[in-house]
Formats: sequence, structure tokens, C-alpha cells
Amino acid sequence: MKLNHLNLSVTDVAETRKLFEKYFGFTGFKEVGNEKFALLFGEDGFVLNLMRVAQVSYPETFHIGFMQESEERVNEINQRLKDDGYDVKPPGKLHGAWTFYFRVPGGGFLIEVLHQPEVPS
Repeated sequence: MKLNHLNLSVTDVAETRKLFEKYFGFTGFKEVGNEKFALLFGEDGFVLNLMRVAQVSYPETFHIGFMQESEERVNEINQRLKDDGYDVKPPGKLHGAWTFYFRVPGGGFLIEVLHQPEVPS
């Protein structure tokens, strides 16, 4: 089974769309992308829908995780976000991964960026 799509409610579709495109490699479907709705595609075919709502309230622990190929890549994304004015703390070891979390402005949810070493089978 493969997860096909996720619909996220956000207060600012344009800002949230730019974040997913710039830092996580999503591409937008040009015919569907405005202040109310955006349709984004991940490199693996995953579809992310962003829908505007007046208010959004996700549970405190709700988050989306983006696995990276190395600790260096986690560090690079962290620095890019910091340089662009996002409120991010430095990465660190947590639950066996090199990781950091940040809250999405206009989205109200957390994103985790992490590198998880292979777990022996």
C-alpha cells in the first residue's frame, strides 16, 4: 500500500505552497494554484493538497516528517530556513535520528526534517 495524498488546511495557501516547493522539492500544478487551493506533487508522485480556511487548529503533536539522505542535508535545510527568517532551532539527536522541528507559518502544524540511520533487521 502507498499513501497517495494528504489534504492540509492552512490559513495562507501561497506562503505554505512556497515553503513546500522551495525546501522540499514539491512542484505545483499550474492550473490549480491560487489563494484558496494548491495541488502539489512530490518527487515520488505523492500529492499534497493545500486548502485555505479562516482558522486552523491541529493537535500539538501533529506533524509531517521529511526524511533526508544525510545529517549534512538536514543541516543544510535548517540553515536555509534560518537564513530565510524561519524560527528554527539547530538539529540534534532525538529518537535515534538527527532532526529538527519547526512550525509552519500560515499552516499551524509542525514539520520534522530528519535523517534516520538504517535500522538493522
